[in-house]
Amino acid sequence: MSASVQGYVAAELARGGYQNVHDLLTLACAKHPQRTAFSCGDDHLTYAELGSLADAFARYLRHHAGLQPGDRLALQLPNSLQYPIAVFGALKAGLVIVNTNPQYTAAEARHQFRDSGARAILVLDRLLPLVRAVQADTALERIILTSVEDLQAPVYDSQEPGTERFMQALRLGERSPALDCVAGLDRLALLQYTGGTTGVSKGAMLSHRNLLANVLQTIELFDKPGLLEPEKDVRIAPLPLYHIMAFATNCLSSVGMGLHTVFIRDGRNLDETIGAMQRYPFSLLSGINTLFVGLMNHPEFCSIDFSHLKWATSGGAPLNSEVGRRWQALTGAPIREGFGLTEASPVVATGTQLSPYREGYIGQALIDTELRTVDDDGNDVQAETPGELWLRGPQVMQGYWQRPEETAKVITADGWLKTGDIALLDAEGFVKIVDRKKDMILVSGFNVFPNEIEDVLMQHPSVRECVAVGIPDARKGEAVKVFVSLREATDDQTLLAHCRQFLTGYKLPSAIEIRDELPKTAVGKLLRRQLRDEARAAAS
Repeated sequence: MSASVQGYVAAELARGGYQNVHDLLTLACAKHPQRTAFSCGDDHLTYAELGSLADAFARYLRHHAGLQPGDRLALQLPNSLQYPIAVFGALKAGLVIVNTNPQYTAAEARHQFRDSGARAILVLDRLLPLVRAVQADTALERIILTSVEDLQAPVYDSQEPGTERFMQALRLGERSPALDCVAGLDRLALLQYTGGTTGVSKGAMLSHRNLLANVLQTIELFDKPGLLEPEKDVRIAPLPLYHIMAFATNCLSSVGMGLHTVFIRDGRNLDETIGAMQRYPFSLLSGINTLFVGLMNHPEFCSIDFSHLKWATSGGAPLNSEVGRRWQALTGAPIREGFGLTEASPVVATGTQLSPYREGYIGQALIDTELRTVDDDGNDVQAETPGELWLRGPQVMQGYWQRPEETAKVITADGWLKTGDIALLDAEGFVKIVDRKKDMILVSGFNVFPNEIEDVLMQHPSVRECVAVGIPDARKGEAVKVFVSLREATDDQTLLAHCRQFLTGYKLPSAIEIRDELPKTAVGKLLRRQLRDEARAAAS
């Protein structure tokens, strides 16, 4: 099933003369040079300023750092204005970005640096000890340091041997010869590491064509009357830029659309996010389920002016239906869920406040994107029947870095990407993600999808967050266990009685464990796998 107009992306790439992701910034600088592009804390950059600084960084990388097109540059930063400067500069110079989580342990960072073969890294200065600890096991030759305050209180001289300061790099670049943008749509632009649908963390190879395609597909969705106004719209962006959703939407697509985007340095800091929402007349907000829950529970949430908000976008983790209903009741604006995955650059399907809407569904596929649902043998299933979601489109990755066998497991010979997600497709192409294939619980031969149980529990007023997992059961094969954190006191029997009103017998939790907090990733996703492993170990 397809929701596409085949050939749209190819025609737009040709019409715009795109050859490098940096072209998005070139066009934005020409259209609205004095428009604020990004803000973070008290720092601001216009599009013209961003263009100039990115150009200086590109010159530095090639003329001073000795890096060549195709070399990998790791970025290990929190949200900051340095991020888009580095991204657009590196891509102009023909380098490949390697996004790296600043929360990584030494073992995680070592794997990513070594696997990618990164020769250089731009890193927050306080993380230098971690880089030093793993450098000998990697190809890292050049370390560029920056601090959170660099743009307001620049530091040019590094006190650390073998390193250079970011602001000195920009100063050197400004004095260097001009540099032409490295062209080539099929050149590698980004190595984005992901667990993928199977196995150890792998680098998804995303080309300039992949990333530009996804930006153009997203722009097409929003290019309708009453949606975006580039000279007016302000987006609050709490999600970390090292995550593919934020990287693509809050960095690349924001530039492609000419938006003013406000970065939140730490999305887990709700006070910082609330402060930005109070400061700016924002019209767009991107987040995930956990963030929306946290914001609505914040004591200053009621002080925010939501009169400009058009809609909020949720992605990166499933949006709970009850959370969406509560948000709209409190703010007057809907949350529109998006679905994507790293291997698809990442956006596959989403909606706006003007899109047709069905509760529990995430909208329709982006233009030029084909979707199908299949059984375990790869045969198409009927409409609104659960099956693994496969997709095909210009945003699908080139493959996994140096892992052809892993690539062959997830991309078919005719270009279909196997997502590992269980979904429903209706006759009009609306998508409903039922669950991750590997998260499905098999109770007495019946498929039980954790999201369904979680949706029911989230309707109880005492429940703040919850995660349902499968545990071994001698009689049923697997049973359902739920971990819950609360907004107000209640007990497991009250919650179980609530579930009985909405769930058939085999779907009812066999155990409900109440905790003060549920574990989350740095991005804010609930750690289902960790809780599942704990529960299974305890049950065994």
